[in-house]
Amino acid sequence: MTSEARILVVTESLGIGGTESHLIRLLPLLAARGFEIATFCMTERGSRAGELERGGVEVFVARPRSERRGTLLRRPMHAALASVKLLRLLRRFHPDIVHFYLPGPYLIGAPVALIARVPVKIMSRRSLSRYQRNRPAVASIERFLHGYMDAVTGNSRAVVKELVAEGVPEARLHLIYNGIDIATSMDRREARSVLGIDNDALVGVMVANLIPYKGHHDLIEGLGLVTKQLPAGWRVLLAGRDEGLRPELEALAAKRGIAENVVFLGERSDVPLLLAAADFGLLTSHEEGFSNVVLEGMAAGLPMIVTDVGGNAEAVLDGATGFVVPPNEPKAIAEAVLRLARDHNLRASFGDAGRKRVAEHFSMESCQNAHLELYRTLLAAQSK
Repeated sequence: MTSEARILVVTESLGIGGTESHLIRLLPLLAARGFEIATFCMTERGSRAGELERGGVEVFVARPRSERRGTLLRRPMHAALASVKLLRLLRRFHPDIVHFYLPGPYLIGAPVALIARVPVKIMSRRSLSRYQRNRPAVASIERFLHGYMDAVTGNSRAVVKELVAEGVPEARLHLIYNGIDIATSMDRREARSVLGIDNDALVGVMVANLIPYKGHHDLIEGLGLVTKQLPAGWRVLLAGRDEGLRPELEALAAKRGIAENVVFLGERSDVPLLLAAADFGLLTSHEEGFSNVVLEGMAAGLPMIVTDVGGNAEAVLDGATGFVVPPNEPKAIAEAVLRLARDHNLRASFGDAGRKRVAEHFSMESCQNAHLELYRTLLAAQSK
């Protein structure tokens, strides 16, 4: 097969996370359509890099060591080394397109791509810009770099709105939603057996790293408000990498009398199993771009309870596929949980509607086609 073009995707790593999952789903599909694709990981290779390689995508890494030590922007020596290695790779690989994901790779990698004179440069923003707060230099550099990008993409209307405010010309700005495969659901009883959960228990699940802005405190406070009104033996499974909050959250759960009901699972690679075992899903963040986890829950047929931040309300239709509640309000979370807990038919109705909505609006095929169109349009413009 003749390659349509060479594309280098620059990101932080290929471990557990929303951006990582997006790339691992998308890039092999693009490779199968004739693009020669490679990735460059600036912080670490990541535990899921092998999945990309098996899909025909070569993986390069700035540093062979596997451990991650803080963010890229807080490690100037590593950032400098990554810049040098990226420049060497660009000169050897000669990509037609370089595509940046996440702030660190964009801030550090985009100037390198300009030096290397890569024909087409794209940046994808996948979160709101709150990381720029108290970092005026980061905000200024990003705004400067936007002017040199041939295209900038956002994965929600909320993200796109911020990019417009940052000065990205609308002609170069593109909304491309995340995509999810609609796989056959796992057997609920079997999933619960694997996890040691009673088949009759009411089970919720939230997949989010233990980071302050993910709102775990709000969730635990909310669950504490209604624990006596929930059926005996209820559980909420919390899956995600601990960023230092777990002891504090465990203490809060104990204080609210729900230590046995809130289950901390740590970082997991078997999210489909957790979703199959659950009756409803949650994401109680204070900020989001557009969450893969929400789409994954909907695709698994779960009614979702999400906070009204970022693109959450673009995925979940309040009162149709779940409940959209205000952020930072444990009582609102509690009320939504209680409504779902008391009404099996409502859970089933929301779950069916959510699964249908993902198939119609957030399929992996739609995401793939949007990227194909973007790449081909930009390449055609360069050839004129």
